[in-house]
Amino acid sequence: MSSGDTTEKVEKEHRPSPIDVHVGSRVRLRRTLLGMSQERLGEALGLTFQQVQKYERGVNRIGASRLFDLSRVLDVPISFFFDDLPGSVGGSQGFASRVAGFAEAQEGFGDDTLHRRETLELVRAYYRISDPSVRKRVFDLIKAMTPVE
Repeated sequence: MSSGDTTEKVEKEHRPSPIDVHVGSRVRLRRTLLGMSQERLGEALGLTFQQVQKYERGVNRIGASRLFDLSRVLDVPISFFFDDLPGSVGGSQGFASRVAGFAEAQEGFGDDTLHRRETLELVRAYYRISDPSVRKRVFDLIKAMTPVE
């Protein structure tokens, strides 16, 4: 094995798993939708905000008990963290193939609309509308303004 091969192997070993990145991004999404800072989430979990950052980036893997704590603090079912995971449900494709396909899909995923600050602020503002009928009219207005596909 050449030194180039060793370097490549080490880099691959330290790259976050696509699943860990996805779960971390779902933690960030929910935390942001709640208007919660990384610091506040960390306090609720007994962690530093730097540890929360590492979880959200997928650098540190989230264990089962921590995932349980996150679901409680963020008020979502554990399944929320795996929602929208491509190929994660059903199908005859093997797990390794699904993960490899997900990793390839993630590479072109830099401009994800759901993770934009503008989107998150809009959703938070929408849910701050306390009157359900007004919220429904705002929703209908936005739908009416969008182009038909």
